[in-house]
Amino acid sequence: MSFSCLRHIDGCEKKQYSLEMNGNYALDDSIVALATPFGESAIAVIRLSGADCLERLDKVFKGAQRPSETPGYRLIYGLVMEPVTNEAIDQVLLAVYRGPRSYSGENSAEVFCHGSPAIIKRLLDLFTRVGFRDAGPGEFTLRAFSNGKIDLTRAEAVNEIIRSKTDKARSLALSRLSGSIEEAINKVKDQILDLRTAVEIRLDYPDEEIGGSTELDADLDSLSSQLKSLIDTYSTGKMYQEGAVVAIAGRTNAGKSTLFNLLLREDRAIVSDIHGTTRDFIEGLISVQGVPVRLFDTAGLRQTDNPIEQEGIKRTDRLIENAQALIYVIDASSGLEEEDRRHLEGFEKKIPLVCLWNKSDKSRTPPPEAFIPFSALEGKGVEALNQALAAILVKNSSTESSSPVIDSLRQKNLLEKALLALSHLKKGISDEQPLDMLAVDIKDALDALGEITGEITTSDLLEKMFSRFCVGK
Repeated sequence: MSFSCLRHIDGCEKKQYSLEMNGNYALDDSIVALATPFGESAIAVIRLSGADCLERLDKVFKGAQRPSETPGYRLIYGLVMEPVTNEAIDQVLLAVYRGPRSYSGENSAEVFCHGSPAIIKRLLDLFTRVGFRDAGPGEFTLRAFSNGKIDLTRAEAVNEIIRSKTDKARSLALSRLSGSIEEAINKVKDQILDLRTAVEIRLDYPDEEIGGSTELDADLDSLSSQLKSLIDTYSTGKMYQEGAVVAIAGRTNAGKSTLFNLLLREDRAIVSDIHGTTRDFIEGLISVQGVPVRLFDTAGLRQTDNPIEQEGIKRTDRLIENAQALIYVIDASSGLEEEDRRHLEGFEKKIPLVCLWNKSDKSRTPPPEAFIPFSALEGKGVEALNQALAAILVKNSSTESSSPVIDSLRQKNLLEKALLALSHLKKGISDEQPLDMLAVDIKDALDALGEITGEITTSDLLEKMFSRFCVGK
């Protein structure tokens, strides 16, 4: 199925793209999806959208007003009924939205019904029988993009904000949803467009003296710096969105499991004075200054003849190899032993370390340099631990400022492509290359930036991107 996407190009010119979409995203159908989790709840929300959406609802909705005659942004009360038997299925509120002033850019509605699984199933079945198709993943947002309501960076942010695991990740995704990435891209693109205009004028009128600013005087270093600054935020954005793996390691009875329970704020790991109690790793999810962290309590490191304990130690080694940080715990009451020194020397070459001088409440021995005094039993030192972990996980973070932060690999790759094109352009100007060769580099930079916002796109890209969304968004 094809659709035409009318997008704004270069801030003023309009260009039409025709994309061939597969049957899962036939954008001229009327679609329906449950927008809330399936299960018992006070209220469930069913979303519907399409050019003839409201006319199809006329067949099953009975209230003071027909949906097709209701102005946009109105709530109407009524019954959803079987069209043949007139059996009432549920009392509902129906929200009516009219295109283009709707989320999807076309006529749409939301049905607020009682959250009974039986009611939800009956309503979804009824809507499909009167001509609605089950929506594909992210299809409402795809329609918003195709109708020019949002660009691709905002569309990606919709999924990112839904999947955010911490409040910091939510905040960053909301910034992208509000257009911070689009604004930054357009700022650079506008300056490149001025450069393109200068080149085109000189190509069109090579023998004439042109007035005004037609020199190739754009500050390419500044443009490149802006793109690089955005690229450099990727590792930070990815960390806040996807999170990190952090392992707790140390000798047996150092207090690792007590620390694990403390950070999770629940009794997940068994705590015992018996050496080798933890035989396999245990996982839990925590937030470290806004970074979602998968925290692992691991088997104690020691020489042992027990085959099960040996396997647990092997699994600990494999886990540490894939972790972003390691918390090494030492029992301050027994001190820093030679076995600890060997482990620390090996780990320092592989992974960033945070070293805890645990049970410091039971010891008068001061912690070695770079060790954090800690008491997992009393909860002392947690803030210092969080700060040390955050410093490792989020390096050179710019998230405290108003600067946009990306977490999309697609966007990062395209920014690097645009940056490379500007590098070629700068060298071409320096080498006094012909204008038509410079124009190619300018076009490459603009095309890469246009792909980020969706002004240049393909159906394969859209289908791959929106297939990661949940149904109903």
